[in-house]
Amino acid sequence: MKFILGKKLGMTTLFDDVKGALNVTLIACEPNTVTLSRTMEKDGYLAIQMETSKTTKKTVRKEFRVDRAITKGTHAEAVVELAKAMEQFPVATKLDVSLFAVGDTVNVAGVTKSKGFQGVVKRHGFAGGRASHGGKHDLRKGGSIGATFPEHVVKGRRMAGRMGGENMTALNLSVVYVNVAEGLIGVKGAVPGVNGRIVKVMSAK
Repeated sequence: MKFILGKKLGMTTLFDDVKGALNVTLIACEPNTVTLSRTMEKDGYLAIQMETSKTTKKTVRKEFRVDRAITKGTHAEAVVELAKAMEQFPVATKLDVSLFAVGDTVNVAGVTKSKGFQGVVKRHGFAGGRASHGGKHDLRKGGSIGATFPEHVVKGRRMAGRMGGENMTALNLSVVYVNVAEGLIGVKGAVPGVNGRIVKVMSAK
């Protein structure tokens, strides 16, 4: 089991001799510290709690235009399935990107971009009404939300509302770049969240 907290920097393109151009998300991972161990006897489950360091390297912030540094330590937990794995990560253990290698498959968890209150066209992909022949005010309306029976709006109806800002995990991403000196890890594809947000990188089961 491998896991680390990092800061999403953004996407770039890396070139592979075999696969060609790869769209890659770069994640800056300052050394993490194991601050707590969850046990079955005390907590009812096995997990490791990690904490990031308080800042991101100045050179990395400048290169990728990440202006806002981490102002305080960020905690997160990673669930461990076997008690034997817990012994590898005692409290005060330091974790860095050397845990990962090119070719590893990982899951990346984070909070998606918040988009505020949105209508049905953007939130659910509705086609909307026609733009001509009297459809002047109906272009982005949701249409009917009920019927004569059962005389109320059915629970779960897709309607306008708050969009984004939810926990999400991108599954089975390939690690294509690891730089231990700079604390960088690159995964193929997109990961949740805006640039500068904390994400959790975990080895896929």
